[in-house]
Amino acid sequence: MAENEGPVNVDDLPTAFQVKYLGQSEARGLWGIKHTRKPVDLMVAAAKALPPGQILPIVRLTISVDGVHLETVPASKRDEFEHMSVFFNIEAISYGVQDLVYTRVFSMIIVRDSADPKGLNPFICHAFVCESRNAARRLTYSLAAAFQDYSRRVKEMQNAPELDERPPNLKKRFAIDLRTPEEIEADFETEA
Repeated sequence: MAENEGPVNVDDLPTAFQVKYLGQSEARGLWGIKHTRKPVDLMVAAAKALPPGQILPIVRLTISVDGVHLETVPASKRDEFEHMSVFFNIEAISYGVQDLVYTRVFSMIIVRDSADPKGLNPFICHAFVCESRNAARRLTYSLAAAFQDYSRRVKEMQNAPELDERPPNLKKRFAIDLRTPEEIEADFETEA
């Protein structure tokens, strides 16, 4: 399923992937490869520095029109990871991309619900190692389909004549980068 080539349509959702969870790290901005590269580098370095025998948690990442659900998959009977189940609403996801250096890595930026009064950064980058480069690409296409459906729903709500039925903040910004890692790298180098 995850190895299929080509775009993913909203009708293909929900789509599930079994991936290794690299972790999370602060991102410096809302969207763009420039805001996921450093966090991914840090998380990959931390994963490479794990002691022998220690592994990354395996999670089932499910993308639906409503968002992204993560849930740990027990690796064995004496699994050392606590059960994790978390849902990121599509409105909280601002960006998703297949990494340009580690092409099996998919990362996404989540915007925390409320601005922290202590001035902490609201942007968190989550990263996942996929079974293959094609699986990372498919995951990116799946999130793009969810964003496309969300955009359609927002436009419908904005055009609704009943003003009282509109949610207060419909102007959410999000992005998905569907370029290949090579195309992203070429653009990234021209910006530097």
